[in-house]
Amino acid sequence: MANYLQNIWESRYFWSHLAMADLRSKWRRSFFGILWSIIQPLGLTILLAIVFGRIFKTDIVRYAPYILSGIIVWDYISTTTTAGSLAFVQADAYIKQSRHPLAIYTLRTAVANLIVLMMASLSLICWVLVVAPENVGWCWLAALLIFPIAGLICWPMATCLAYFATRFRDIPHALGLLLQALWFVSPVYFDAQIFRNGGLQALIDYNPIYHLLQIVRAPLLEGRWPSTENLAWCAATIMLMSLLAWLVGRRVEDKVIFYL
Repeated sequence: MANYLQNIWESRYFWSHLAMADLRSKWRRSFFGILWSIIQPLGLTILLAIVFGRIFKTDIVRYAPYILSGIIVWDYISTTTTAGSLAFVQADAYIKQSRHPLAIYTLRTAVANLIVLMMASLSLICWVLVVAPENVGWCWLAALLIFPIAGLICWPMATCLAYFATRFRDIPHALGLLLQALWFVSPVYFDAQIFRNGGLQALIDYNPIYHLLQIVRAPLLEGRWPSTENLAWCAATIMLMSLLAWLVGRRVEDKVIFYL
């Protein structure tokens, strides 16, 4: 595994170039360009905050940052896993012509989307600074952990999915259904207290998505450090996803080329 990671590092100029190329092509000929990574979640947040604010009779201005934090993190998870599952199929020309580690093609997707997440996070920070300046403190530094943690969870997850999707092309389609189901049972837009009041606290306490979201929400929205439980769940998820990707990769990496 150490040699595999070393090969990934030695290929860093290649996969970083691919990641930047993906970003350039995403907003090519667009007037606002990368600013769309801020405009889109903000627009959706305003719409959802107005609707949910009336339904749950909550302060829209205060509820909006909660929704925005869920949107930008969930968008990273869903986009990285969905696009990552197709990474090997879409990079078949590179795979057939070179001997780079296959994980660099999902890393390319994870890094490109991580840059989008960073840009989108600026809107969240600005909003919280305006509506909840009392939350500003040293604990905000903990929110920066969302970037490495989200990347280290989604990269091996996307890699594992890409191995299977190379042979079973229905996986990306099934993944959309699975992600939609996961969205409904996670506090992405809905307050976690709603789940607890409904006797569904297990969907909160044992849900890695909740603990990942708390890495952002606890410092920015609540003015406190993420709990040890939040960090432990994130660390366990990283180790589990990494182990799974490594075990699958050991068995099938050399066979992927035959299914492209």
